[in-house]
Amino acid sequence: MAETNRYRWFFQRNPAFLVALDRDGCIVDASDAWLRRLGYDRDEIVGLRPQDLTSEASVRRIVEDYLPLLRRAGHLDDVPVDLMSNTGETIGCLASAVAERDPSGDLVGTSVAYTELGTEADNEKHFTGIYRDSPAMLHTVDSDGRIVHVNERWLTKMGYRREEVVGRYVTDFMARAAQSPDQESVADLIAQGEIDNAPRSYVTKSGEILEALVSARVDRNKAGKVIFMYVAIKDVTERNHAERQLRAAFDENARLRNELERERDYLREEVQVSMNFGRIIGESLPLKKMLARLEAVAQTTSNVLIQGESGVGKELVAHAIHGRSQRAAGPLVKVNCASIPRELFESEFFGHVKGAFTGAHRDRVGRFELAQGGTLFLDEISEIPLELQGKLLRVLQESEYERVGDDQTHRADVRLVAATNRDLEELVKAGGFREDLYYRLSVFPIEVPPLRERGEDVVQLASHFLDRVCLEFGRPPLGLSKQQSELLRQYAWPGNVRELKNVIERAVILSTGKALRLDLAMVDILHEQSGRSPVSAKTQPVIMTEKELLALQKDNLLTALRLSNWRVSGPNGAAKLVGLKPTTFNDRIRKFGLEKPGRGANR
Repeated sequence: MAETNRYRWFFQRNPAFLVALDRDGCIVDASDAWLRRLGYDRDEIVGLRPQDLTSEASVRRIVEDYLPLLRRAGHLDDVPVDLMSNTGETIGCLASAVAERDPSGDLVGTSVAYTELGTEADNEKHFTGIYRDSPAMLHTVDSDGRIVHVNERWLTKMGYRREEVVGRYVTDFMARAAQSPDQESVADLIAQGEIDNAPRSYVTKSGEILEALVSARVDRNKAGKVIFMYVAIKDVTERNHAERQLRAAFDENARLRNELERERDYLREEVQVSMNFGRIIGESLPLKKMLARLEAVAQTTSNVLIQGESGVGKELVAHAIHGRSQRAAGPLVKVNCASIPRELFESEFFGHVKGAFTGAHRDRVGRFELAQGGTLFLDEISEIPLELQGKLLRVLQESEYERVGDDQTHRADVRLVAATNRDLEELVKAGGFREDLYYRLSVFPIEVPPLRERGEDVVQLASHFLDRVCLEFGRPPLGLSKQQSELLRQYAWPGNVRELKNVIERAVILSTGKALRLDLAMVDILHEQSGRSPVSAKTQPVIMTEKELLALQKDNLLTALRLSNWRVSGPNGAAKLVGLKPTTFNDRIRKFGLEKPGRGANR
């Protein structure tokens, strides 16, 4: 008993601010220094709780943060509280507490020691308010890495209640954290002392990933030991998402630019291959006259209108003009106006922006932009819809255009070469083509002569096609006999160079030995059942009735089917022999009611 009184005497006379609590957390005694500083008598404070003598902000921290942590950890180290004196003065302190338990582990009491912060009390109160009300995500961890306090913003962002957070390791809320806290990781984190905008990822209660930049500062005691680490978190999830979208947009722009360059190179290669690298073969007088006009206009910037029958090689002439011009290093872009749907003409020519119309899922570059710095070749110019001809005229006059759905004006540095197999003057008179556009296009017209007017060029062209087709098909070289050359010269070639090329290709396919089977390739011309001799360019044209033409066409299809053993498609099929698509050939079979011999008998 005397020893107990002695300890009580030392406790009460201790110059430190000491408080003893019972198992219920009520004050049973306090040091004289503590009583004097707060202005209370011992009898006045016995039975009260420490939170009864603290500020409202401290009451909340004690109840919500400190007491749960004390029950779990068994101690508190330098937690901030505000004591209230009997006169109403706020005294800022750091409180340390140790829970006392009996051998069975039951709580017996608690000893609390306060250290007054002196003149910093007012600042502490001010900073406590900022901490509580800050719009930033703030939390405080102790030296073990356990959370001792969080502000409302942190709880709102993370979706937790305060009691679910206080006392847990901070790593429990970090993405990819282990199921059990990694004490070394926590210690390493705190040992850094200061962290500035370090990227971290947190996991909200709902499982969403919150991307953040973390800054932290530590508070140490006089011995240099870490007391607390104060952590501020900046949520950058939306910003990072926007940055990723922006990077994705840049990547998409780069992809589209590369795609555009590849398309440009492809178009160049396509034109070069199809035009045999710009070679115009022949030495006839009509061809030389045409080439003289070509050379005259090629070096200028004038628009050119190429006219001629179907199959005479108007595209080859356009390529030759571009190749001999000052724009030869730029692209030559071809547009077949007859193959573009009416509703897509404007987008095809000028391009469109994303969302301009249904189906416009991304920006599209038009042919004028593709041909920038080069030449734009408009084949079948007469097929451009009348309502779009005015917009084309504006580009030719002002060198400006806008993409569909866009109000930004683009400059057009393009030379225009147009081609047609129709009489545009007659079309203008009929109201199917704008007169002002016609005059803009026909600054320098070039008439490509038909093959029937080019005499010896037929044999020269046939020899050229024969060499090229044999090389392409991997066949040994074949030659033309005198009889075959004469046959080629006698025929009028209504399909012009295109028809000649098809006949030669068909002859190579049908040739199995060293001799060219031109007779099989031209069987439709020489067919005995037609009762007609080959048409000569020097004889009077023969007029056939519609019935005769249909009969001739039917005989031609039958001959092709017999030669191909009634195979329609494939390299040796009947459709290939007559130069038609398999689908078109099948339509003709149904039209004429053609059937393979023996098929009807089996029905």
